[in-house]
Amino acid sequence: MQRAVPPALGYALGAVVGYAADAALADPRRGHPVAAFGRAAGSLERVLWRDHRGAGALHTAIGVGAVALGAAALQRRAGSARRTVTAALATWTVLGGTSLTREARTIGAALAAEDLTAARQRLPHLCGRDPSALDEQQIARAVVESVAENTADAVVNALVWGTLAGAPGLLAFRAVNTLDAMVGHKSPRYRRFGWAAARLDDVAGWPGARLTALLTVAAADSPATAWKVWRRDGSSHPSPNAGQAESAFAGALGVRLGGTLQYGERVEHRPVLGAELRPVAVSDIERACRLSRRVGLLALGTTVAARVLTARVLSARGLSARVLWRGRI
Repeated sequence: MQRAVPPALGYALGAVVGYAADAALADPRRGHPVAAFGRAAGSLERVLWRDHRGAGALHTAIGVGAVALGAAALQRRAGSARRTVTAALATWTVLGGTSLTREARTIGAALAAEDLTAARQRLPHLCGRDPSALDEQQIARAVVESVAENTADAVVNALVWGTLAGAPGLLAFRAVNTLDAMVGHKSPRYRRFGWAAARLDDVAGWPGARLTALLTVAAADSPATAWKVWRRDGSSHPSPNAGQAESAFAGALGVRLGGTLQYGERVEHRPVLGAELRPVAVSDIERACRLSRRVGLLALGTTVAARVLTARVLSARGLSARVLWRGRI
């Protein structure tokens, strides 16, 4: 009779397989579960929308709760082998590191070929900025900032929540992140309705953003500069999480990020990260992509090791408690 794989080890194996699948295959081209969730959330929004925080909170609770509870029920009924497969599929579904760097490199290639029109057309696939008036350097900066922020959101944070709660944690985090992208922005329609999704995304993104910054410092060619810029500028960003990754990337790459941004008709003047460093160049896009991959690999190793070691420690303490209890009896 075969021994069941311990849950923590099963998750670890699944996470490694899922990470490898994302690296080799990127996101599924068709039938992506996140896209299906987005369509369902959009249908629910049409039913629940009111210009009120309570309606938005209900929308968020139903969307995230359905994903988390469904994944938990599936995981509970599955045997050890199926739990490993579930973890692998969930990891592949949630991670977006390969698609992120692929899009960034596509824009970088257009800029390197001096095809500014193609780069402007492609930028909305990566971030929400209005590209119509951006020059080459501004597009390159937008790409590097997006790679930094999405390394935290699309890779590290997902792995952190997988470590904390397995496949349900992975999928619930992606649901939160997706809802924030759909309704969490400050447009007139979503200023109140999207408040709950935006705040929940801030909370869910807090641990992974800090881990991203730490791992970026570890992966940097000049850790001292990355550490300095992160610790000095990371909290100056209007987002409680985005500035952590962006400031660490700025220091690690030796470039200046932040400044004025335009999202449609809305203009934001953000603090400069790494003000003493040089402006971003087109060649820095490839450097940012390579840094993102290094950070992702470090995050995989860190989170998987944390999951397995924590399970072993808890198991050992539980065994010790039972031994002591039996001794007292």
